[in-house]
Amino acid sequence: MCGITGFLGFPAKAMAGKVLRSMTAAIAHRGPDDEGYWLDEESEVALGHQRLSIVDLSSNGHQPMTSVDGRYVIVFNGEVYNFKDVRAEIEATGSAPAWRGHSDTEVMLAAISAWGVERALQRFTGMFALALWDRTERRLFLARDRLGEKPLYYGWSGDTFFFASELKALRRWPGWQPEIDRGSIALLMRYGYVPTPYSIYRRVFKLSPGAFVTVNLGDARRGPAADPRAPLPVRHYWSLRDTVRLSTDQRFAGNEREAADQLDQLLRASIRRQMIADVPLGAFLSGGVDSSTVVALMQAQSNASIRTFTIGFNEGAYDEAVYAKAVAKHLGTDHTELYVTASEAMSVIPKLPDLYDEPFADSSQIPTHLVSRIARADVTVSLSGDAGDELFGGYDRYFVGRRIWRRIGWIPRGLRRSAARLLTALSPDQWERIFARVGPYLPRAARQPNPGDKIHKLAEILDATGSQDFYRGLISHWRNPSGLVLGSHEPQTILELPDQWPKLDDFVERMMFLDSVSYLPDDILVKVDRAAMGVGLETRVPLLDHSIVEFAWRLPPALKVRDGTGKWLLRQVLYRYVPRELIERPKMGFGVPIDSWLRGPLVEWAESLLNEGRLRREGFFDVSEISRKWCEHRDGVRNWHYYLWDVLMFQAWLDNHQGVSGR
Repeated sequence: MCGITGFLGFPAKAMAGKVLRSMTAAIAHRGPDDEGYWLDEESEVALGHQRLSIVDLSSNGHQPMTSVDGRYVIVFNGEVYNFKDVRAEIEATGSAPAWRGHSDTEVMLAAISAWGVERALQRFTGMFALALWDRTERRLFLARDRLGEKPLYYGWSGDTFFFASELKALRRWPGWQPEIDRGSIALLMRYGYVPTPYSIYRRVFKLSPGAFVTVNLGDARRGPAADPRAPLPVRHYWSLRDTVRLSTDQRFAGNEREAADQLDQLLRASIRRQMIADVPLGAFLSGGVDSSTVVALMQAQSNASIRTFTIGFNEGAYDEAVYAKAVAKHLGTDHTELYVTASEAMSVIPKLPDLYDEPFADSSQIPTHLVSRIARADVTVSLSGDAGDELFGGYDRYFVGRRIWRRIGWIPRGLRRSAARLLTALSPDQWERIFARVGPYLPRAARQPNPGDKIHKLAEILDATGSQDFYRGLISHWRNPSGLVLGSHEPQTILELPDQWPKLDDFVERMMFLDSVSYLPDDILVKVDRAAMGVGLETRVPLLDHSIVEFAWRLPPALKVRDGTGKWLLRQVLYRYVPRELIERPKMGFGVPIDSWLRGPLVEWAESLLNEGRLRREGFFDVSEISRKWCEHRDGVRNWHYYLWDVLMFQAWLDNHQGVSGR
């Protein structure tokens, strides 16, 4: 795991080296073990690297690294887990170079020299973002891993094209005057993150997962297209859409036992590859299905006790540490747990704007950073169980959404709108009082926390035009972001472009696909990457090995979701290693009680950021709408914390980046 940066096009050659060092230093937290720089003044290209040493700790792994034939120079962030297999394949051809060390970076260069960029990328199994300069063709390649585990931003300042693992490196560019994109703020208000390919800045973009772009000096000097929201055209060496199309045309035809056996084997192979490291390694363990599966298969393939880490909270509704401890005890891991006070958790909040670099409003970023900090005290690499929900159908909203849509989708839209007006005739507080009276007489499934808020949320999405519009409403925070963000136009994302989806008749599978190309790379993986890299910890996600992704999409829906429960097949694998009773419990998630904190210890902080005078001066938001929700939340009338956290994270980020234009 490392940090990369660089640029193409020198405004002043005498300053290029100094600028490159400054940009690279801005991401030193991503790679505190080593730093490296490479410039070619004639071609006007510069590459910078910060290294977190994981494999081949010697100077033979130093970057930027040049290929043996001298044609290519690379900076690379991440890990290629199958590099030994790729190396053996190159050696089998009889044309292998004289190896200098045993790093994956060296193997990548040899593969690119042997097969070309696109074919080599197709051979790599791993997580990565890379920049490669072709000295013969004078072209810069930028590429990103299949599912988007590692970040890569790019953009323009004047006649210079620049790129980096994080935006903070780009902000070191002399004379760059970043301009906030109001359309991206609108997206943030809807989803809690800024989706790919957009960033919070105009003329700066995220490279799409599974894709690469090429840039030459002429492209750098021409800048982007006339539309400042237009990213570079990309070429996909792998796409989830095509994978889903092929996989669902070739459904798994075996029985349940055979499916579990094959998944077990694929998971073991992926985890075995991801346990390769020349530094201490461990795993996050929440005690849930996904992390317990990863840890169980790690321990099954290790002679020593695996190091596992979890944090706990004294608030029972948010504490999973007791479950993690029970799983750890059964598996025999070397387990570390730390109970965190509310004040310790809240102490992370001032660090979030710098950690995440652009506004990011998933509040589970707080415990994720805390558990990463605990793990870093003992290990340099930690495996996680992320992506199980998207691959095997684990989110509650999938089942709730499908159940609701089946019941209401056939009703004419006008009647659904009338029903919505009836539901909102009573305030959430009034609904809460009704449910409090009748709750003991309701079936267990109907006893939901915050029923008033959920009824009003249901009313908001009753006028959906179709199932995809219904799901977009289900996952939206602010219902009309363009009305909230002054002067904004909310750009389209994959969620509004059904012609870019594979044909999936099953509601849950369709939503799993959409989450896998939006929520997973732009929320879950961003959250984990920044939280961990902020303390110099490499995280690995075994479930995102593309062999597992492709197999998961071959499975019939009934092997993933059964009797209203998700991850059915994944659970069958887990139960081979961990007793069912240690796992079966309601899904909790990994959160903190932001709603109550905003009414208590965070109230002054929130008041300062949501001050009406300040909001009017800054000119980004419809002040009345935010003020109304803040007053209702503060006074306990409604729980608006998801909406308010979006605004608060933008405001806190803006505080940390004074002087950024918002034209």
